[in-house]
Amino acid sequence: MTEIVRIDESFTGWEDLLTLILSSFAYMDGVIDPPSSAHRLTPASLAQKARDEIAFVAVEEGQLAGCVFLKPEPGCLYVGKLAISPAFQNRGLGRRLLSVAEDIARQHGLPALRLETRIELTGNHTTFARWGFVKTAENAHAGYARTTSIEMRKRLSQTT
Repeated sequence: MTEIVRIDESFTGWEDLLTLILSSFAYMDGVIDPPSSAHRLTPASLAQKARDEIAFVAVEEGQLAGCVFLKPEPGCLYVGKLAISPAFQNRGLGRRLLSVAEDIARQHGLPALRLETRIELTGNHTTFARWGFVKTAENAHAGYARTTSIEMRKRLSQTT
């Protein structure tokens, strides 16, 4: 049974969390340009990110299986670093973590979720669209003249 747990001051698994994120984003290496910001994360920066945002981990059989970081913004809840360990993928954990994000958005009175995904990751675009997200913008990272990412949003119903 997978348990979804909010990261709080008692969380100590920063190295394991970093390993989870890097392993789940590894398929992007050599595919996306610029490289993933996950490569700039450290255990200390993850701990700070968890203090600054609202973070959850999925734990299965004592192992970190997934995570998500959420940040309230005007009019939406930003969903970042949604990561599922390769060993736990295709079990519905991404959808479960997004369901938690929807609950948090509603608790904050926010009508939508927002995320960004790289332009090259068309499989992610398809998955997020299947989960109710629609493309709302194209963006370019600093120093790039071409589109490097897309923004997607999911409007939420007012009831759970």
